Amino acid sequence: MSRFRMAKLKIIGYIKGPLGRVKPIESGAPRFGSPPTRARRGKEKIRPRTQRICGRRPEKMTDSPEKRGLGTLYVTATPIGNLEDMTLRAIRILREVDEIYAEDTRRTRKLLQAYKITTPVYSLYDAVERKRARSVIDRLRAGKCVAYVSDAGTPGISDPGYLLIGEAIQAGVPVSPVPGVSAVIAALSASGLPMHNFVFQGFLPSKPGQRRQMLEECRLEKRTMVFYESPRRLRSSLEDIGAIMGMRPIVVARELTKLYEEFIRGNPEEILEALSGRNVRGEITLIVGGRQEKDREYADEELVEMLRELSRETSLSLRDRVDRVAAKTGLPRKNIYRIALTGKFS
Repeated sequence: MSRFRMAKLKIIGYIKGPLGRVKPIESGAPRFGSPPTRARRGKEKIRPRTQRICGRRPEKMTDSPEKRGLGTLYVTATPIGNLEDMTLRAIRILREVDEIYAEDTRRTRKLLQAYKITTPVYSLYDAVERKRARSVIDRLRAGKCVAYVSDAGTPGISDPGYLLIGEAIQAGVPVSPVPGVSAVIAALSASGLPMHNFVFQGFLPSKPGQRRQMLEECRLEKRTMVFYESPRRLRSSLEDIGAIMGMRPIVVARELTKLYEEFIRGNPEEILEALSGRNVRGEITLIVGGRQEKDREYADEELVEMLRELSRETSLSLRDRVDRVAAKTGLPRKNIYRIALTGKFS
C-alpha cells in the first residue's frame, strides 16, 4: 500500500480488515504500530485469557466471603435423560470445584466420565443428608468449593439438597445456582396446558387414603398442577383424579428427553383407555388442568333429575344416560353410575 493511501485511510479513520474488508476503527482500539494485546498508556489491566473458580474463580459473589476465605456451594443441575442437555457452565464448574457431592455416586460417575471430569465424588443422599451436611459446611468454611448434584435435574426439587443448602446459608457460605434441566418445566412447556401460572405439588402420596386427601385439597385449585408419579401407581392416581376432580384435561409426560419420550393427553377416562393393556414404565410427570370458572358443583338430586328426564327416552340404555350426564356436567361416569345404582335412581 502506498504512503499516500495509508495516510488517506488514517485520515478518514479506517483500517484494512483481515480479509481485505475495510472496517472503522473501534473507539479506544490500538492504532497502527501499537500491539493489540498491550494496554494503552499503562492505564488498562490486561485480562487473563482464562479464569478459574475457587480462589481462582471469576464469579465473585461478594467481597466479604472471599475475604473470609469461604468456598462456594454450587447447586448444579444435570440432565434428566439426554446427556446433551448438560450446560457448558455446569461442565466447567464440575471440573474446577474441589469436590462433588452426589445423591448417587454411581450415576454421577457415568455423567462425569462422559465429559472427562475427574473431580473427586462423594455420596450425600437423603437418608444421610442431615448427618453429613455439617462436614460439607466445614469444608466450605475452610475455603473448599463444592458442587452438589442429584440423580437428575435440579437438586432440591423433590430431590435431596434442601437441607445442605439451608445449612450453607445459615453458615454464611455463598450458594450459587448452576441452572439446567428440570422435569417440571420440561413437561409443562410441551403440555399445551396454561403455564403462565402453575403449582408444583411434588410426588403424589403412595398410600391411597393420603393421595385422595391431597387431591381433595387441590380440587378447587385454579392453576395448572404438576405432580411426579410412579408408573406402578399411575392408573390408580388417574382414577382418583377423575373421581375427585372430574373430567379435567390431563397430560402424562413419560421418559422426558429420552429415546421413548411420550406425551398422552386427554381426560382421566381417555388416558386410562389409552393405557389399557400397556405395561407403563419410566419416569412420569403428571400435569392436571386447574378448575375453570365454568365448573360447578352438582348435588345428587340434580343428577337424579337429569337421569330421570333422560329415562323418558326409551331407546337410551342406562349406560347411554350416564354418558350424557357425564358429558353435560364434566363429572366422572363412575360417580354418576353410583348415584344411579344406589337406589336414588333406577
